[in-house]
Amino acid sequence: MIERYLFILNIAIQSVLVNKLRGILTALGVVFGVAAVIAMLAIGTGAKQFILDQMRLIGTNNIVFTHKAMDKNSAADASEESTASTNGNDNQLKPWAPGMSKSDIEVISSLSSVDLVSPEVIRQTKALYNGKILDIRCVGITNSFFELNQLTTYKGTIFTNEHLDNALPVCVIGKNVETKLFSGRDPIGQSIKCGNNYFTIIGVLDKRIAAKEALVSLGLRDLNSDIFIPLDVSLIRFGDRSVIKSDDLGQRGRSNDNEDAEVHQIDRIVVRVDQSKYLQSTADVTARLLKRRHGDIVDFDMEIPELLLQQEQKTQDMFNFVLAVIAGISLLVGGIGIMNIMLASVYERIREIGLRRSLGATHKDIVIQFLIEAVLVSAIGGVLGVVLGIVAAKAISTSAEIPTVISWWSIVLSFGVAATIGLVFGIFPAQKAAKLDPIEALRTD
Repeated sequence: MIERYLFILNIAIQSVLVNKLRGILTALGVVFGVAAVIAMLAIGTGAKQFILDQMRLIGTNNIVFTHKAMDKNSAADASEESTASTNGNDNQLKPWAPGMSKSDIEVISSLSSVDLVSPEVIRQTKALYNGKILDIRCVGITNSFFELNQLTTYKGTIFTNEHLDNALPVCVIGKNVETKLFSGRDPIGQSIKCGNNYFTIIGVLDKRIAAKEALVSLGLRDLNSDIFIPLDVSLIRFGDRSVIKSDDLGQRGRSNDNEDAEVHQIDRIVVRVDQSKYLQSTADVTARLLKRRHGDIVDFDMEIPELLLQQEQKTQDMFNFVLAVIAGISLLVGGIGIMNIMLASVYERIREIGLRRSLGATHKDIVIQFLIEAVLVSAIGGVLGVVLGIVAAKAISTSAEIPTVISWWSIVLSFGVAATIGLVFGIFPAQKAAKLDPIEALRTD
C-alpha cells in the first residue's frame, strides 16, 4: 500500500516539474496571499509589542497632571470676572492661578481609589563635574517616583528617610549622566554641581531602555539623562515659586512671559489608581478637586495615557483587520487560480488519465494524484510567499519605520493555510478527473 502511494506521489511530482512555469504562475496568487499574511501578522504583532512597551514605560492606571501656563487667551476663557482691560488697551490681567502645590498632593492622596502619588519639580540646568558640562534636568521627587516608574539602582541606593526628613543635598543620577561625566570612575560619594548647587551622589539608576519614538509619542523624558534630588531639597535649593518676594509684587498675575511670574510649586503630578475600573472616575474627581482648589481656574493639563493607548490599540486592530481581509482575498484569488489551472490540466491530460485508469489506477488513485499536485503547487507558493513576506516585513520596518515582529507561528500558520488552499481548491478538479470514463478518455485526441 505504501509503495502504491509513493508511486502516485512520484507521478504527481513529475507532472508538476514538467510544467514548472505553469506551476509557478499558478502559485503566484498563493505567493502574494501568504506574503500578505506574513507581513500583516508581523505589523500587527510589532504594533502590539510597541504598545505594550509604551504601557510599561508609563505604567498602568496612571493619570498625569502637568502645569499649564496661563496666557491672555486662556485667561479670557477661564473666567470673565478674572480679566480686566484698561481703556481698551491690550494690557490684560491674568486670573490668579496658584498652580499645583504640595497641599494638592496631600488632598489627592486622601482619595480612596488613589494608590500612589508622585510629584515632580523639573528644573533645566547644567551639571558640572571635573571640568565637564552637561545640559540636564534636575528633578525634585519623592521615593514614589522610583516605585511608580519601576526604577532601581545598580550602584548605591535611592533616598532614605534621613535624606528626605533632613532635606540633605543628595542626588541619584541616570546612567547617561554617569557615562558622560564620570568616564568609568565610580560616581558614588562624588559631588556634582547642578546650577549653583552641589549635590552628593548616592546612587546610579539602572539604564532604562526605550525607543526614541516611544518617548516622543508619549511625551516622556529620557530618565537616563536626568538627575534626581529630594522634592524639598529642590524647593529649597532652586527656589520655591509659591513664595512671594518683594520683587514679585506688581508682577504676578499680569500677562507677561516672565518665568518668575509663575507661582506653582509642582510641575507634574502622576497619580496611580489602584484599579482600572476607577481610572476615569478618579481622573474626573481629581480634576474637579484641583479646579475648586485653584479658584475655579484650570491651570493644569490632564492626560490618561492608558486610555490613549487603548484607543491606539483599537485603531491598530481595525488596521490589522483590513490587512487580514486583503490577505484573505489574495489567498482566495490564489485558490481559485489553482482550481482553474488544475481543471485546465484535467482537460489537457484526458488521454493520460484514461491510460492510467485502463492500466489499473482506481478512482481513489486519480483523486490522490491531482490533490497532491494541487497541494504541491500551493506548497511551492507558500514557501515563496513566506520568503517574500519576511522580506516585505523587513522592508516595511526599515523604510516606513513601522515596528514589525516576525514569529514562527505566523510562518507555520501561513504555510498551513497555503497547503489547505491547495487541498480545498484541488478537490473539484481531482473529482472531475477521477470521474472520466477511461474508454471515452482513450478515444480523445
